[in-house]
Amino acid sequence: MDIYTTVKNRILHLLGEKNMSIHKLAMESAVAPSSIKNILYGKSQNPGIVTLKMLCDGFGITLVEFFDTEEFRNLEQEIK
Repeated sequence: MDIYTTVKNRILHLLGEKNMSIHKLAMESAVAPSSIKNILYGKSQNPGIVTLKMLCDGFGITLVEFFDTEEFRNLEQEIK
């Protein structure tokens, strides 16, 4: 799995886990709903670390918690 898909899947998982809509996450994180949708639907495949930190704040988790999953640990090296 590539990094973009892993980030997207993590956001989708957290939305479900926290029972949040895109709109609620946008309100909690101060990230525009369109920006979140662009990440989830593939228009933005390289969200910045500041955006990810803001989303984590909206979810009430740290960046470490966001990336602390088996999927992130098993990502292949991007440049070979």
